[in-house]
Amino acid sequence: MHIDKIINAVRHNQIRITAHAYKEAKADNLSFDEIFFSVLQGEIIEEYPKDRPFPSCLICGKSFVGEPIHTVWAYNEENGWAVLVTVYRPDPKRWIEGKKRRER
Repeated sequence: MHIDKIINAVRHNQIRITAHAYKEAKADNLSFDEIFFSVLQGEIIEEYPKDRPFPSCLICGKSFVGEPIHTVWAYNEENGWAVLVTVYRPDPKRWIEGKKRRER
């Protein structure tokens, strides 16, 4: 998956947001403006090509104040729409600089 497809969907408002993503955004006090901002300058750090109904990926971007934000996006190649599956602030105990999983 290429991040440009997700960025294009965000820029053209071709997105769906799951109920889970709404709940997690609220729990982590993240606005959707901030979430979309994080994607526009983010990078794919994990890919999940076998996810269904569409392949998905984990994007790490930065908040307005430079803190890491993780978003999981599924992408529908047929219609060019992206689905925000979940969003959260990565736990520093589990992530190195928000980008690499720590060894367990």
